[in-house]
Amino acid sequence: MSSTEQQSLTNKLYGYLAEDEDARVCKDIPDAACNDQPQAFLAHLWALTLTKLGDSLVSARLVLPWMLTALGAPSFFISALVPLRESLALLPQLIIAQQLRQTPVRKWFWVAGSLGQAAALVGMLVAVLTTRGELLGWIIIVLLTLFSIARGVCSVAIKDVQGKTISKTKRGRLTGLAASIAGLLSLLTALVIIGVPQVGSDNQASEWLFAALLGAAALLWLCAALIYAAVPEVPGATEGGGNALVEALKSLRLLWQDRQFGQFVITRALLVASAFAIPYLVVMIQVAGTDQTGDDLQLTSLGGLMLASGLAGLLAGRFWGRWSDRASHQVMAVAALLATAVMAIAVAVMALAPAWLAQPWVGGGLIFAAAVAHHGARVGRKTYLVDMATQGNRAQFTAVSNTVIGLVLLLGMLLGVVDSLLGIEAVMLTLIGLGLLAAVRAWRLPNVQQD
Repeated sequence: MSSTEQQSLTNKLYGYLAEDEDARVCKDIPDAACNDQPQAFLAHLWALTLTKLGDSLVSARLVLPWMLTALGAPSFFISALVPLRESLALLPQLIIAQQLRQTPVRKWFWVAGSLGQAAALVGMLVAVLTTRGELLGWIIIVLLTLFSIARGVCSVAIKDVQGKTISKTKRGRLTGLAASIAGLLSLLTALVIIGVPQVGSDNQASEWLFAALLGAAALLWLCAALIYAAVPEVPGATEGGGNALVEALKSLRLLWQDRQFGQFVITRALLVASAFAIPYLVVMIQVAGTDQTGDDLQLTSLGGLMLASGLAGLLAGRFWGRWSDRASHQVMAVAALLATAVMAIAVAVMALAPAWLAQPWVGGGLIFAAAVAHHGARVGRKTYLVDMATQGNRAQFTAVSNTVIGLVLLLGMLLGVVDSLLGIEAVMLTLIGLGLLAAVRAWRLPNVQQD
């Protein structure tokens, strides 16, 4: 195929996926990047799809805890997974952003971060095949730390590169479409896992299943790195350099100097309620189903939970993405309300008829709805941040926001204290209150898509 024919095919595919008849319509990106937008859109799409699928295969909320439990690691490692995975991907980003700022072409940060995540997963694979118990737990924790830091590099880089290469009004659609495709692939993967017998009770079957998941995820990140290297990125501004730590601390002033940005960060901090809701919902369903035995498919199983999450991503991603390109603040508000409603229903059912939570359609429906809400919160706040920022401050906004949220996520470990002292109902009521505040504050944010 000639280069002209390849370019024509790229433009047609971009026009279909982005729902843009004219591939040359650009907004809020450099003029030099306009002609290359179809190629940039597709490269972002495939790379994001692969990494989102990889995330579902090695989820710190589901797969890694399941893996450590099945392979004999002590329970205290389980409680450290989500805080480490989430906060360590966010906290170092202020320093990373300053290094990024001094580099004209930033896509190589994303490529390096993806390779780092792939290497960490390969290390986990080797550990699963060669170790057990406490030693396995420590190795997974160390490698998860490295994985999360590499993930933080990618998080800062992709928002900056996306803001330089993808037109405003197309960014939310891109994120949502990638989530939908990855959701479909995750759903198919879950169906395969459901067909694996005795995942939790047969040690050898568990070992090879988790090794396969880790190996597949590592391969996905490697392929994503190769694809992202082809993103046509024009050099960006490098002003504002200096000592990384000093400049990072100075960047925190943006929280009160830029009122709109500060309000967004507060809203995003409250939106973490939708993320914390999912594991606590799983616990409630598991408690309700403790008296049930047998090998039949249950939504408390590994495959069943992945099935619900994958289905949510498949059906909700594109919807939330298109809406975010029109009014991402509304997406955040509605997602927060949906998460709040799901938690309120779960608390009510647990109080009035706890046995219902063990029913597949009740528990599965709650997990599905919570996952839909979480997808909406993620797509909405990512699109809002990218569209609110400019080419000059996008990396700084991303890093400051992520650093603050990293601290909030660490504070989320206090929910475990609330759970132990007052019970899971108190945790859920706390999250319901945070979710309602998030909805109100998100709705009051300015519509940056109309600027």
